[in-house]
Amino acid sequence: MKIIYMGTPDFAVPCLERLIKDGHDVCLVVTQPDKAQGRKMILTPPAVKVLAEKYGAEVYQPASLKSDEAFEKLNSYNPDYIVVAAYGKILPKRVLDIPKYACINVHGSLLPMYRGAAPIQRAVIDGQKTTGITTMLMGEGLDTGDMLLKYETEIGENETAGELFDRLALSAPDLLIKTLDDFAEGKITPEKQDDTKATYASMLSKDEAVIDWNASSDVIHNKIRGMSPWPVAFTYHDGKKLKIYQSEKTDKSASAIPGTVSADKSSLYVTCGDGKLLKILSLQAEGAKRLETKQFLAGHRDIDGNVFK
Repeated sequence: MKIIYMGTPDFAVPCLERLIKDGHDVCLVVTQPDKAQGRKMILTPPAVKVLAEKYGAEVYQPASLKSDEAFEKLNSYNPDYIVVAAYGKILPKRVLDIPKYACINVHGSLLPMYRGAAPIQRAVIDGQKTTGITTMLMGEGLDTGDMLLKYETEIGENETAGELFDRLALSAPDLLIKTLDDFAEGKITPEKQDDTKATYASMLSKDEAVIDWNASSDVIHNKIRGMSPWPVAFTYHDGKKLKIYQSEKTDKSASAIPGTVSADKSSLYVTCGDGKLLKILSLQAEGAKRLETKQFLAGHRDIDGNVFK
């Protein structure tokens, strides 16, 4: 099969590598432009570009797919399929019409739930017990196309969005290859989505990452998990930002006001709005490195009894 592949972050890497290793003709890899990252704003290539160059595949990084130049370049390859996985841009209709057979998208949710940019993170934040991957035919709407195949998996009680992201990325290639093979052989009947059951997974922002300790332990725990490793849920301690990467629910409770810290030499708990104690496993003080709780407490021995704001 002659394939144009479109993807950008780590999630899209395993699918591309599988296509190449299985001998498909990946004639072009389309990914977003390099971006400045980190405190030093170093120009960094997307993960998909790094892999594509490793295998000698041609890489194209247009600022937009709406231009005539982009359309003409993609159209010149006359692909059988365009395969998309977390590319990050909407494809114009004339681009969708380019491939001989179809544009197939690999989406990180069980559609029609969690259409949009952050399906994995939002599923965790909402406390969903299961999620998965859906392959679908691409249409002009945002993840509204007909569904092809699905893979379903349970979400661990303490699993972070980052951990789930990595796990789904490794499961996606098998589903993609089966989709391409079965679709080519006419074994799949596309299924329309039930729009009445659709939900939207908007992109995460730093503005929503602050923790409200008046919320229940379930809500707070899910926010911490869903926002790890980015943008990272945070609170304030002594007027400075304190990021929390991992937590764990407990059966312990306290009568203290929400946000109150209970700590010893190795463990740190915070009282939530429902009176339950949430155990903090990994955190990062402003201007410092991320630490496991025991390491953090070695430098914050007076934190017991403090109140996170």
